[in-house]
Amino acid sequence: MSDRLLVPYDGSGPAKDALEYALEKFPDADVVALYVAPVPEGYWVAFQDPEERIPAADRARDNGRDILDEAAELAADHGRNLDTEIATGKPDHEIVDLAEEEAYDTIIIGSHGREGISRILLGSVAENVVRRSPIPVIVVR
Repeated sequence: MSDRLLVPYDGSGPAKDALEYALEKFPDADVVALYVAPVPEGYWVAFQDPEERIPAADRARDNGRDILDEAAELAADHGRNLDTEIATGKPDHEIVDLAEEEAYDTIIIGSHGREGISRILLGSVAENVVRRSPIPVIVVR
């Protein structure tokens, strides 16, 4: 039985590095790229018309599909197939929850995503995944 690897993927440089690492270092593993469409949070969401939230969520999921298409092309360049998933919510929570629910063996995550590039050690999502995950996490930088 081969390993099942979950690679959170947002199209950023570190996410691409993490996906390439997974594809190169685990040639027999089943690799799944996950895009998490974040949901708006905070005080201002309470004042937003619920009908306005749905198109925004749809746009975020469409954007995620485009990003995951890029990931699939990257995998094809490495001669590999790639399964993809889209979730909606807080990225760190969705990553850990999916990894637990779907019995992945390892999470391979970029050190930071599109935001938080100035963080010295880890982006907040990667840091929270490392702290919360009950399975091994490999951080690629």
